[in-house]
Amino acid sequence: MAEDKYIDLSHIIEDGLVTYKGLPAPIICDYLSREASKAMYEEGTEFQIGKIEMVSNTGTYIDTPFHRYADGKDLSEMELTSFAGLEAIVIRAEEHSPRIDEQLFHGQDVRGKAVLVHSGWDKHWNTEQYYVHAPYLTEAAAAYLRDQGAALVGIDSFNIDDTSGKGRPVHTILLGEGIPIVEHLCNLQLLPDAGFTFYAVPPKIKGMGTFPVRAFAALKV
Repeated sequence: MAEDKYIDLSHIIEDGLVTYKGLPAPIICDYLSREASKAMYEEGTEFQIGKIEMVSNTGTYIDTPFHRYADGKDLSEMELTSFAGLEAIVIRAEEHSPRIDEQLFHGQDVRGKAVLVHSGWDKHWNTEQYYVHAPYLTEAAAAYLRDQGAALVGIDSFNIDDTSGKGRPVHTILLGEGIPIVEHLCNLQLLPDAGFTFYAVPPKIKGMGTFPVRAFAALKV
C-alpha cells in the first residue's frame, strides 16, 4: 500500500524576520513565560503561552481575493478545496528569470491544478539579493493560467508580480478569478514535475485576505 511522503515548502517564521522589504518584521515573544506560570500551577507544572505581532504578509503565505478586492472572498470564506489536496505540477523557470512569460506554460495541463513556479530564488531568502531582480510572472502569463483553468498559482520568489512599478496585474487577474496565490515557497527543487498533491491551508479568519501557511506536498512512495 502506497504511503505519503511529505515535503515542506514553507520558510520558518522567526522573531525579526523580514519577508517583504518595507513591511515590519514579526515580534514573537512570551505572553506567559514558563517561569511566570509556575506561580499559577502546582509544583512541577508549567506552561508557555506565546504572543506574536505581525503583518499578514509574513513567511510563506497565501493571498485570497479579499487581499485585492473589497468584495472578494476572505480567508474564512474560501473552501478547503481551494488550497488543500490539489493535484499539482511544477513549472521549471530557473532559466527564464526574472521575466516568466506565458510561453513557459504552453503545452502544460494546468486545468484544476496547483501550478507551482520553480525559479530557484528561494536560495536568496533572508538576504538583500532576495529583493533585487526577483523572478515574476507577466500579465500575459497570468491571463493564460486563468484562461486555462489553473486552480492555484505559487512561486518561490519575492512577489508573483513585477514590483518595479505600481501595477499588480498578476494579482488582479488571478485573484479576480478567485485563484489563490502562494508566495515565498521553497524547496520546489525536491518535487517531481507532476504526480503529487499540494496543501497551503491558512487559519479561518474573517476580514483578512492573506496569512502564513504551512505549505507542503504529498507524494506517493
